Amino acid sequence: MDFKVLLTSCAILFGSAQAQQLAKGVIFEDNNNNGTRDRNEHGIAQVAVSNGREVVLTNVKGEYSLPVGEDNIIFVIKPRDFKFPVDQDNHPKFYYIHKTKGSPELKYAGTPATGSIPKSLDFPLLPNKENDVFKAFVFGDPQAYNLDEIAYFKRGIIDDIQQKDGISFGISLGDLVGDNLSLHPAYKQTVGQLGLTWYNVMGNHDMNYDVKSDSLSDETYEKNFGPNNFSFNYGNAHFIILDNIIYPNPRTGTGYLGGWRNDQLDFIANDLKFVPKDKLIVLAFHIPLRHENSDVFRNEDRQRLFDLLAEYPNTLSLSAHTHFQQQNYYGRADGWKQAKPHHEYNVGTTSGDWYSGKLNAQGVPTSTMRDGTPKGYAILSINNNQYTFDYKVAGYDPNYQINLIGPEEIQEKYARRYTLYANFFIGKSDDKLQYRVDNGAWKDMEISNTSDPYFAYSVLSYDNTIKLQEGRRPSDPVPSSHLWKVKYPKLAIGTHKIEVKAVDMFGREHVQVKNITVVK
Repeated sequence: MDFKVLLTSCAILFGSAQAQQLAKGVIFEDNNNNGTRDRNEHGIAQVAVSNGREVVLTNVKGEYSLPVGEDNIIFVIKPRDFKFPVDQDNHPKFYYIHKTKGSPELKYAGTPATGSIPKSLDFPLLPNKENDVFKAFVFGDPQAYNLDEIAYFKRGIIDDIQQKDGISFGISLGDLVGDNLSLHPAYKQTVGQLGLTWYNVMGNHDMNYDVKSDSLSDETYEKNFGPNNFSFNYGNAHFIILDNIIYPNPRTGTGYLGGWRNDQLDFIANDLKFVPKDKLIVLAFHIPLRHENSDVFRNEDRQRLFDLLAEYPNTLSLSAHTHFQQQNYYGRADGWKQAKPHHEYNVGTTSGDWYSGKLNAQGVPTSTMRDGTPKGYAILSINNNQYTFDYKVAGYDPNYQINLIGPEEIQEKYARRYTLYANFFIGKSDDKLQYRVDNGAWKDMEISNTSDPYFAYSVLSYDNTIKLQEGRRPSDPVPSSHLWKVKYPKLAIGTHKIEVKAVDMFGREHVQVKNITVVK
């Protein structure tokens, strides 16, 4: 054989061997919780394991084998009735970062070179009986830009959570910090104080901006949090956590675009092969799927996701990013293939309007969002394969679900000139809101489709101030998708009780009361 041909053949064989390098190991039940597989600890069968694209199941001995390249994260997809060990910040330990050469040199460090894959890459799981009925906290955009804002996040959100009974875990929907990735550990330590296993989504403010390839935009995030595309099971629900930010934008070379790479969509497809059709599928990502401007989100990626979910009748998407709160629904006109629309809850943020406004009773910025939603967090409740959710306003009673906006003292002859507004925080445009005066008949309110006047007033107080006002000026208002209005009726002199009743998408009733005094 010609020497050059032989050399080329060897090179091809060597490259093939490199491409077929395997990660092997055992997923085992860690009976003594020491993180090491002891002789009497058996492997767990039928556990899904992934390299970020392929997904395989362990055999009867708990063994798995997956191809790896020079840059992969091997992770376990948590099965029902087990839990992951956690670190000192309650961050789950379910992955191994394999970067033969390490991350490139970046402003914020990534993973050092790991060298060869370990001979046996074993992962422990701990028994944890799970109920079909459970709850989870859902945080939108903590997004602290400095340690002062980390402290605001702790006082305003973490310290506000007095009741954790029945809460199984938490999820943050991206923008964990604001561009300063050295704050990731401080964020982890702060949210870890809740004592709950916590899962995280990568946001556009958690990325390495000094890269030229999207696959490298998460190097620091991976170092601090592990894979940014993974999944896990809890009860009868299957959660899929996704990075849906493509950076740099492949269309312009600058900025970012909402969407997914093919390998990410392949992971979803491979993951779902092992998920029964009757499960509730909960997707968590940062950027909402709905945008009128196709330059914001790549529609063909959304379509492939919808195609993959076509045979799953019970689904929910969770997103953040916008710093307001809305309910998005996707039907056949959007490429959704089922008769029942797909629901996306675009969750309000824990940073609110980026820590703006005057200090509240908690000593943190009020930070009402641009649509009039107060800052807070969601509580997702799951019963078998069905869901409901609540929105908890930070610093307020859980029953506070509607903000009533209108004067509290008016002249009798001008009463009909005033408008009562009701901002129903988790509402959607076709919800029914009614009002009544002094226990009279209930009457309908109408959707407003305008900006929230309470929030607009707070912005104008900065724009029209004579003396310096404390805090960061809030952002400009945007139209609210959950604001209703009605003109005040004719009212006699005296004090009147006005009640507003809202029925939410789950059939639950919420009532808020406001008193108004009418003078001559």
